Amino acid sequence: MELIERVYRLNPALASSLKRIIWKYAEEIRRREGKDFKIKLMNFCGTHEWTTVHFGLRSLMPENVELVAGPGCPVCITPAYYVDQAIKLAFDGITVYTFGDAYRLPTVRPVKGARSLMEAKGLGAEVKLVYSFLDAVEEAKRDCRTSVFFGIGFETTAPSYAMVFTGKGVPSNLLFLSILRLTPPAAKYAVQAVEARGLSPIQGIIAPGHVSTITGAKPWDEVSRETGIPAVISGFEPIDLLMSVALLLKMIKNGEVGVRIEYLRAVSWEGNLEAQSAIRKVFYMADAPWRGIGFIPKSGLKLRQGYGKYDAFRQLGLKELSPEEWKYDLPPECRCAEVTLGMCKPPDCPLFMKSCTPDKPWGPCMVSIEGTCAVWARFGGGGLADVVGKELGLV
Repeated sequence: MELIERVYRLNPALASSLKRIIWKYAEEIRRREGKDFKIKLMNFCGTHEWTTVHFGLRSLMPENVELVAGPGCPVCITPAYYVDQAIKLAFDGITVYTFGDAYRLPTVRPVKGARSLMEAKGLGAEVKLVYSFLDAVEEAKRDCRTSVFFGIGFETTAPSYAMVFTGKGVPSNLLFLSILRLTPPAAKYAVQAVEARGLSPIQGIIAPGHVSTITGAKPWDEVSRETGIPAVISGFEPIDLLMSVALLLKMIKNGEVGVRIEYLRAVSWEGNLEAQSAIRKVFYMADAPWRGIGFIPKSGLKLRQGYGKYDAFRQLGLKELSPEEWKYDLPPECRCAEVTLGMCKPPDCPLFMKSCTPDKPWGPCMVSIEGTCAVWARFGGGGLADVVGKELGLV
């Protein structure tokens, strides 16, 4: 850990060198494309946005390079419908196990007076916080009553569910509400949605490192070639992100598409084959809704028939959402969907740091530390010059 900090965080010489390279490439692109050409690079991980904001990386970028956040927060994109269903189950006496972030996730309209599982628990509903699916499994074994796990997450979380199922350790009284989502389909959707809105198009993708340890680089290569823009899989330290920006600018300058792996210390081309095998065995891909956005093709994971006895939808008679029945599920005036898709910044929302704060989140992007609004609220989106100076030695 000390070596990583020294190389990737406390390395002003390398940071200064990377800043010069970024400005050099950006200037070469500006001379070729014109002064009004905007190089917009989108990340797809809440931790990338946290690092970008906390270390003030935007303040290091030339004027024609813009770093924007994409749909990289699993809590932010969990549809309100599933929160509604979980609250109803908890009030009906079914124990609902959930992670801490999802515990605070607000719905649109109160269910029996509660806008979140946290509020439901305060009103007497059966809600329990856990740190992992395994914790819920152990508790459910001790408690013979019917219970449900609120199963959110991306590809990084999916193996922690799948391997428990394949290990046959899940008790019959613990059901699973699968709200798992896949990031490459959302990345493709976001890139296309920005262009369809008539906004300055995304020119490069900063792909998520944690997700890619599972999926490998191949899916991001496919996204890159389908959208026609380059992608770089990045680590999470400030130097990682500066390296990734430099690599993307070099690829843009040279007209390259495809994926490059900056996060070589953790990511391979094929990824974690054992984890992928477990996910495929337990889940299948399906079209799925994303909060405020709607259905994205092949972007969700549902339990296979062989694990149907654990499926909360089948066993409790819950109705699944369909594209025809999906409704816009953000509170009035909330712009979380546009923030999630990189179409606007948190301060553009009229609720930001007014009626929507980290202590009292009104919209989903203010709940989790991976949410763009929550990150900007805590650290300020323009960048912290003092942090940059102390940590990177550049100002």
